Amino acid sequence: MTVKTTISLTERHHRYAQGRAKDGRNGSVSSVVAAGLELLMQDEADRDVALDAMSDAIKARLNAPREDWVEDVDDLFAEARHRLDAR
Repeated sequence: MTVKTTISLTERHHRYAQGRAKDGRNGSVSSVVAAGLELLMQDEADRDVALDAMSDAIKARLNAPREDWVEDVDDLFAEARHRLDAR
């Protein structure tokens, strides 16, 4: 089902969308906009999955004994400091 709506585009975006429609990469300017929206929706879904995974990992670490995930606090960031000092 499609819904008719009105949007405003910058000249740059309009030229780009028209170019894609004209050379056949998309069927119309509307399909270019729809494809862009689909990419944004997929990006948000992917980000949600990644954030959920990070949240789960953080919760698992918080629930684990400290010695299971911190071997030596002094060396925890040693490699990062070494790389920064090498610059």
